[in-house]
Amino acid sequence: QVQLVESGGGLVQAGGSLRLSCAASGDTFSRYAAGWFRQAPGREREFVATMSWSGGSTYYADSVKGRFTISRDNAKNTVYLQMYSLKPEDTATYYCAAGVSLGSKWNEYNYWGQGTQVTVSS
Repeated sequence: QVQLVESGGGLVQAGGSLRLSCAASGDTFSRYAAGWFRQAPGREREFVATMSWSGGSTYYADSVKGRFTISRDNAKNTVYLQMYSLKPEDTATYYCAAGVSLGSKWNEYNYWGQGTQVTVSS
């Protein structure tokens, strides 16, 4: 079992930046791929970014490529999502997830955090 807790969300103006953190506890977090997803009201949960357990492989949604960066510090059991050049359409609840395989589908992940709200004003 892995427990995940996100933090770092908030209200930011368009063009601004935020860094989300996801702290893991329980099972050895370094064994798992880590991903970020987001969900806006009335929309399905969508993939944002994912990173392999070693940090050697990363994948991003086209909508965030070049603006967002996923990273992890296995010594601290933490994964990060650095977000730059934020747009109003990035407004959503952001969720951290951990899974045994690297993927872009939400059902490929076994463990989820409770989410943190990101609101980007225009």
